[in-house]
Amino acid sequence: MSLKKNVVANYFGQIWLALMNLAFVPLYIKYLGMEAYGLIGIYALLQAWLVLLDMGMKPALGREMARFTAGAHNAQSIRDLLRSIELIGIAVAGAITLGIWAASGWMASHWVRANHLPVEDVARAFAIMGLVTALRFMQDIYVSSSVGLQLQVSQNIVISITATLRGLGAVALLAWVSPTIKAYFLWQALISIITVILFAGIVYRALPRAPRPARFSVPALMNIWRFAAGMVAITLLALLLTQVDKILLSRMLTLEAFGYYALAGVVASSLTSLAAPICTAVYPRFTALATAGNNAALRTVYHQAAQIVTVLTGSAALVLMLFGYRVLRLWTRNPALAQKVTPLVAVLALGTMLYTFMVIPYWMQLAHGWTSLAMTVNIVAVSLIVPAILLVVPAYGAIGAAWAWVALNVGYLIFDIPLMHRRLLPADMWQWYGHDVAAPLAAAAATALLCRWAMPRELGKLGELSVLLTTFICVLIAATSAAPLARHQIARYLRRCRLALQPALPEVL
Repeated sequence: MSLKKNVVANYFGQIWLALMNLAFVPLYIKYLGMEAYGLIGIYALLQAWLVLLDMGMKPALGREMARFTAGAHNAQSIRDLLRSIELIGIAVAGAITLGIWAASGWMASHWVRANHLPVEDVARAFAIMGLVTALRFMQDIYVSSSVGLQLQVSQNIVISITATLRGLGAVALLAWVSPTIKAYFLWQALISIITVILFAGIVYRALPRAPRPARFSVPALMNIWRFAAGMVAITLLALLLTQVDKILLSRMLTLEAFGYYALAGVVASSLTSLAAPICTAVYPRFTALATAGNNAALRTVYHQAAQIVTVLTGSAALVLMLFGYRVLRLWTRNPALAQKVTPLVAVLALGTMLYTFMVIPYWMQLAHGWTSLAMTVNIVAVSLIVPAILLVVPAYGAIGAAWAWVALNVGYLIFDIPLMHRRLLPADMWQWYGHDVAAPLAAAAATALLCRWAMPRELGKLGELSVLLTTFICVLIAATSAAPLARHQIARYLRRCRLALQPALPEVL
């Protein structure tokens, strides 16, 4: 499967997933209320933290699947590795389910602060969250495998179908059967079971037959333990850096107030959906090229991917920062809600944009099996940012935590990139700063500011939507024009499309 097909498939899947995640949020709030939506935000936080329990095996498995496609494994060794991680995953998933069920009463009565929901309902919601989280834990084993095997077309078909079922089914259930948070999570559990089965089938059909049945293999696990251990440390530190604000806010704010922050986080995190397809497609390619020692091709793919990420996420983030209230009012149809969430969305979007700029360099490090840099930089960052958050959250609340997120990612841009390029692609650092990030971002910012100055104040819903879409397209075009490799790739693609659409010349007899 070619890189271009994988990128297109990833974008379709990620954009559809983001649309499904965003489209139904106003309806969730309508049927459940902001307090119950705060529980959905806590569910997302819980999922983020429980990835630590995979002990780095899932990213290591994805890397080994990519190495398998480059000839580093045979059918037997890769199946043994997959079976070993499956068995460990089942044990961990069972522990997750039982542990959260046992702690659900304490979490409902001592952690969250619900003013309207009964404690019993909150406890039941936490118990079902544990089951859904365990199922998503197992799902990620097969998703990591499919990414490494570059089965991204099939992967995104499943993602699109199941995301639609999650959203539409949940809304139908809330509207016509039971408008409760318990019903919402039970539906998520059912869809998660179906998703695990589908992804497992995709992975096993793609792997060649082995001489004997797969079995648990300690040597297979030992071969990946160094990379997996590094990933555990990186993941722990990354979670401390990206989730500590939510942990503090979920404890210090009311469940309703945390719901507003969670809503802003959902909007801002949609920016990562624009970067994720590129990362998913290029990581196996990075790994294969690094394994083969093809540095020239590796440099080209690296800069192409970095420019595309800047063009897409930078353009979308600037629209959110400068037109956030208009976007939120149009989306939620609730001006009061939009007014409360807009400041948080603007700051979180800025931090998330800076975060997405770092993902291509990060995956380049992992493709080379280099985890120590990310681990070291994150240790320093944690030692600085956690005390800062503990100071700003009590004083400034949610907006202070959002600005801490921005400061964190500014630090990464200043310190992490030079350290990485000192070892990997040492002649390419300023090209990354200048051509890959600064130039397209500056063009996008100038265009977005011009559009804001020229935009009429009051428009109808259709006019508002049309103007916002036109603004985004203009910003996107400006950013693309300033990104040489991205511009070249798009021009080549358009030329091929034009040639394909030209009518065939009549045959001369």
